[in-house]
Amino acid sequence: MTEFDIKRGFFKNVDGDGLKNIMAEVFGSASVEGDRVVSKYGVMARIEAKVISKALLGVATENVADTSKLTDEEIIDSKRKLNDFLFQCTGFTAKDRQKRAKDKAKKGEL
Repeated sequence: MTEFDIKRGFFKNVDGDGLKNIMAEVFGSASVEGDRVVSKYGVMARIEAKVISKALLGVATENVADTSKLTDEEIIDSKRKLNDFLFQCTGFTAKDRQKRAKDKAKKGEL
């Protein structure tokens, strides 16, 4: 499970049923399995998200076994949806998340 920082003030978006509501809005459906919210969309056979703390969100994706039957547009759309979901939950764009991950790697926190 990959951990993403949550921008200050964005925890209210994922608190309570917020994470499930965002997932249902972005991917079309969402269900709760224990402490995780689960969905699927396009190339992603399973998407799991979990609030770890007020500052961390954990997300895991599992891709379909045979991606050769999918078009490039379907793959790109799936990635865009995932980025949109992460932005709504964390407040950070893909570029911001990449920069934060690089900074953590340099500090040895990953």
